[in-house]
Amino acid sequence: MTENARKFRALLNSGEFIVSPGVYDGYSVRLVEAAGFKTACTSGAAISNSLLGVPDAGVMGLTENVNHCRHIARSVSIPVTADADTGYGNPMNVHYTVQMFEEAGIAGVNLEDQVSPKRCGHMPGKEVVSCAEMLKKIEAACMARRDDAFVIIARTDAIALEGIEGACRRARAYAEAGADMIFADAVRSEADVAAIVEAARVPVTVNMGFGIRSRPTTPLIPIPRLKALGVRRVSLPRMLPAAAIHGMKHALQLMQAVVQTGEPIDRPDLLASIEDIMELMGYAEMRQREARLMRFAPDDGADAGGH
Repeated sequence: MTENARKFRALLNSGEFIVSPGVYDGYSVRLVEAAGFKTACTSGAAISNSLLGVPDAGVMGLTENVNHCRHIARSVSIPVTADADTGYGNPMNVHYTVQMFEEAGIAGVNLEDQVSPKRCGHMPGKEVVSCAEMLKKIEAACMARRDDAFVIIARTDAIALEGIEGACRRARAYAEAGADMIFADAVRSEADVAAIVEAARVPVTVNMGFGIRSRPTTPLIPIPRLKALGVRRVSLPRMLPAAAIHGMKHALQLMQAVVQTGEPIDRPDLLASIEDIMELMGYAEMRQREARLMRFAPDDGADAGGH
């Protein structure tokens, strides 16, 4: 239960800059591991969008999130951190939320200071709880974890409501309350990032969204620059969902053209092969187990009782 948390804690303590692509299912997390990344993070928005087919507006519940994250975490050997939204309620709810994610094999969780039900950090209309309430949530999270290696990532959405000064005050207070890492969402500039790093005095993580494409709500800051600013981790929650949507949309458009024209088409440049899929999902290992476990000795005629 704690192995993944200890892996992530060791990575955090190493001082290495951490890049965490956002994942939302077995395919995406296995691809992250296969690409050589040392860790991944779940995207609550991507899970809500893909699993429930709804916007990231606080609709997904704790059990849905934990159960889905359990399957994601067990699919790979790299540690995965999870988006636990607001902790699903007050500090008492946070206590059980942390225990459930830890039991699911997750390495750590984001807990945000939005009012429940939350909404995507890049949508208008956000509200935040008082700093005092969030401090109690962090205290509850630290008390609830069974292994101190489990990482508590305190996220603040206060920049949009209280400015960078308010976000920095919260970052400092959250770190002093026991948060292992500070996550200031929807940063507006490099100056915001630098201010949060200075205020937090614990590792800072930032959200670069699409990672390889700009978006209107935050600047796309290059990784070397983030390192220079003192950031310790960058998450890319929208990159893989956006890539998947783009690829699926293109394939479907081509299929519609085939339907309309009747002309066959073969585009191996656009689709993974069945061999690629089977390799990714471990079919060879499954067949090795089948060869060992599904081979029975000939029946010698004795009944189950040996008579």
